[in-house]
Amino acid sequence: MGRLRDALAQPGLAGIAEVKRRSPSAGDLRPDADPAALAAAFEAAGAAAVSILVDKRFSGSPADLSAARASTGLPLLAKGFFATEEHLDEVRSAGADAALLILGDLDDLATARLMAHAERIGLDALVEAHDAEELDRAVELGADPIGINARDLSTFAIDRTAQLRLVEQAPRDRVVVAESAVHTRAQGAAAELAGADAVLVGTALMRAPDPPDKLRELLSRPLVKVCGLTREEDVAAAVEAGADLCGFVLEPASPRAAERVLPVPDTVMSVAVFVGDPEETAADLVQLYEREQGLVRGCDAVILRDGEQVATVVDLPWEGDDPTQLDRARAVDGRLVLAGGLDGENVRTAISATRPWAVDASSSLESSPGVKDHDKVRAFVAAAR
Repeated sequence: MGRLRDALAQPGLAGIAEVKRRSPSAGDLRPDADPAALAAAFEAAGAAAVSILVDKRFSGSPADLSAARASTGLPLLAKGFFATEEHLDEVRSAGADAALLILGDLDDLATARLMAHAERIGLDALVEAHDAEELDRAVELGADPIGINARDLSTFAIDRTAQLRLVEQAPRDRVVVAESAVHTRAQGAAAELAGADAVLVGTALMRAPDPPDKLRELLSRPLVKVCGLTREEDVAAAVEAGADLCGFVLEPASPRAAERVLPVPDTVMSVAVFVGDPEETAADLVQLYEREQGLVRGCDAVILRDGEQVATVVDLPWEGDDPTQLDRARAVDGRLVLAGGLDGENVRTAISATRPWAVDASSSLESSPGVKDHDKVRAFVAAAR
């Protein structure tokens, strides 16, 4: 396989940082964008690859590829509307390691021809689909990597729900890139949990005051979960503080039980917390504890997405302590969510000790059961991030 695929196939969520001066749908984004300076800065910020718009409709050109090639050793993805072998030859000569092939613009015969030519000249082909039919075509063509675009290129409409559904349906033996509609850490994490190996981010970076710093933010871990939310004003405070996950306890025996999963903006994910058997819920994720006789819940939990486990929660016993918790956390294989007794004062130490995918706090952020102290919420989120 080629350099782009290999870079994106590494463990964890990879980021493709895009240099894009303008968009046909959004207009000017960063007209003075310097591809050489940005490519180098994105490499320093942790990008796995850099995408360069070479189409004049995006105020780009193959010269931007050459400039980026001179400043970074990362794989470079050429993005444009490529339809001929000569197009691929041009971007390869300019320094590209991969090229985008858009199934909405190409039939299967043309796509297969271009994929074969790309392989001959040493280019990866990122084959892009934006609906189920196109995903099936990409799979049948043997595409790897496959891009799933949340944006309909004919209407420019964004549908993240449809994108995540397609990511989930893509074969696990292919590298999958979620393209477009990633502006927050939670949105990137949602793609990751659906099965994406990487996210391609352009507009969010180009609109940010500091694009490399925005990339660091999107890729950074741990995520931060504020749980035990029962009031809309507390949800708003958690979101404003920068929480990525909002948790709602749907166990009636809990002193912080919520009547329902409250609305959250699409910049974060909601988590419904159950004990015993989960129920149907509109939440993005479910956190499920076992029942334990005489207690509200058992000790540890799992995070489920559409019924499939995607993370392990290492918690403390109900109203108890466990001196082995950090050792148990370090032994987890896969995504770890660390919970139990965390607050703004101890969370950094816990993160350093366990390197979790997410951290979770609830009772330690309260002024009374089910009522959040907004200062404590802000302190916890700031320390964890």
